[in-house]
Amino acid sequence: MSFESSEKLWKLLGLMLKSHPWHGVPIGDNSPEQVTSFVEIVPTDTVKYEVDKDTGFLKVDRPQRFSNVCPALYGFIPQTYCGESIAEYCEEKSGRKVTGDGDPLDICILSEKQITHGNILLQCHPIGGFRMIDGDEADDKIIAVMKGDLVYGKYKNIADVPPIVIDRLRHYFLTYKQIPGESNKTACEITHTYDRDEAFEVIKRSQDDYYSKHGDLKGLLATMIRFEDN
Repeated sequence: MSFESSEKLWKLLGLMLKSHPWHGVPIGDNSPEQVTSFVEIVPTDTVKYEVDKDTGFLKVDRPQRFSNVCPALYGFIPQTYCGESIAEYCEEKSGRKVTGDGDPLDICILSEKQITHGNILLQCHPIGGFRMIDGDEADDKIIAVMKGDLVYGKYKNIADVPPIVIDRLRHYFLTYKQIPGESNKTACEITHTYDRDEAFEVIKRSQDDYYSKHGDLKGLLATMIRFEDN
């Protein structure tokens, strides 16, 4: 089967089958300046949802035990992975010995529109992020603005965002795992708030980590087809 035929088969599979939001959805040709994001949680959710890695369906991770809700749309960037390259960059910037957390790269998206449910894709522009360490794992949180948003869409860098918005995001990520009255042995820590250029570097490294871990799935399909033909 020719390369052109394998391309057509890949597109046909995408039309016939629901794409896995982590592996089957492209990050976009304009990454890292503009990326596709999969939204798992919206600010009105009182339950923490996350994608089941095996099936791609949205599952309940846990009910929020206390009144801590995410102040922005929250999810991940498809075809990214926090592995060795992400950990190396975090170590370089923080001076801490860490590993990647083994998940796709998290992203929170600012929008003035009230989006009432997750399990959606949207286009957004990264403008910065938090260098977060959870236990001994690098757990970066990219901050982005929704493409075309009438309020936040004009922001180009993290410095453009009102400090109270950043404070709310910081507070959420520093407290969302804490349980009052219990010791928090794996405390989350934000060592830096970084700008757009560093966010771009984190996204690029997470893409590199993804291909190191999972490979080029479209290319793998083409290779398998050629092997069967022989």
